[in-house]
Amino acid sequence: MAVRRRSAAEMRVAVIGGGYAGMAAAVTLADAGVPVTVYEAAAQLGGRARRVVVRDVALDNGLHILLGAYRDTLRLIRKVHPRPDETLARLALDWRVHDRFSLKAPRLPAPLNSAVALLTARGAPLRERLRAARFMNTMRARRFRLDSDTTVEALLAAQGQGPALTRYLWNPLCVAALNTPAQRASGQVFLNVLRDALFGTADAADILLARADLSSLFPEPAAAFVCARGGSVVTAHSVEPIEHVGNSVRVSARAQTRDYDHVICAVSPHRAAALLSHVPALARAIEALQRFTYEPIYSVYLQFSSAVRLPAPMLGLEGIAHWVFDRDAICGQTGLLGAVISGAGEHEALEQDALARAVHEQLERALGALPALLWHRVIAEKRATFGCAPDLVRPSTRTPLDNVHLAGDYTASDYPATIETAVRSGIAAATQVLQTRTI
Repeated sequence: MAVRRRSAAEMRVAVIGGGYAGMAAAVTLADAGVPVTVYEAAAQLGGRARRVVVRDVALDNGLHILLGAYRDTLRLIRKVHPRPDETLARLALDWRVHDRFSLKAPRLPAPLNSAVALLTARGAPLRERLRAARFMNTMRARRFRLDSDTTVEALLAAQGQGPALTRYLWNPLCVAALNTPAQRASGQVFLNVLRDALFGTADAADILLARADLSSLFPEPAAAFVCARGGSVVTAHSVEPIEHVGNSVRVSARAQTRDYDHVICAVSPHRAAALLSHVPALARAIEALQRFTYEPIYSVYLQFSSAVRLPAPMLGLEGIAHWVFDRDAICGQTGLLGAVISGAGEHEALEQDALARAVHEQLERALGALPALLWHRVIAEKRATFGCAPDLVRPSTRTPLDNVHLAGDYTASDYPATIETAVRSGIAAATQVLQTRTI
């Protein structure tokens, strides 16, 4: 029997999950002419990087940054957003821990940019800065590869990193990038981040801050892109566990059932395990998902009665909150500060009002008297990321079934759980679908 290549328009593909991974997959498919259907359980697109409206103010459920090294994310934003040049504030790397430490990366070719940044950093003695430069030079000579994975804490100790840079640069950078403390975090994944951010192009280390909420940055323009090309995006549709029926995958949501040629599962790993639970062929993939541990991220928003200006749009802190963002400088929300607490800690035991008070007090100690506090909002993502431990086995976007694919920031990657990891996984899953267009 002759094999006929199926046209893109004939393919029936569902993406379950309307976060950054799912919408990256959907855009990739739509761009190839596939009329994809996206199912999102929440009312809002974006997953763990979405808009939350509080008192008519658009917030994000997690305060995220992008880096200049996030090539695929930036490419897709440019593809789908009607005004891509207005979406992000681009800042040269300016790493500041308030009144303690600062490091700036000049716009120079790598590795000169990172060497200058380390050697001119303020807040650490010269001997530590020299050791840090040697550390980076050693890792570069090794192509940023370890013979065997270890914790970031052990890696830093083995490379003779001093207490000031460990306290103000390496440990905060590890928590910011991997959302896992240095004593538990993968040294290899940490080096992968350093490789691409500090030793990539001259703008790879740039910090990009969204000028609007994270749903409107990419997922919503992506949905418009998909719908304009014959696809559909449905929100508030929670999908039941999928079924594999013959050569099709059955998807049921809101008492409606449809069969698809391919399904891309683009939800969080704990939800993916439940979604795939009725498919025996995926038992090993489910076991891998169930071995994940998780780390939280708390975002604490404080709305003051008048303008509050920080020394920088993004400022590091010592204490309960790790970073604070000047929402006025970033996106024109006057008097609003957003503080981030990454990873597990004692803050998890506090009631939300008590946590907001603790962050407020921390900010006043660091910045001086602040205007009257009008309201606060704490947003806790208890499973914000997987725990990025050494030698963690992460599943591929491919599964034992040719027509079921995984996408998400937890899938196999050099990177930790980031927006870029999610986007790349969605592109990879969609590419796999497009490579199987035969019947």
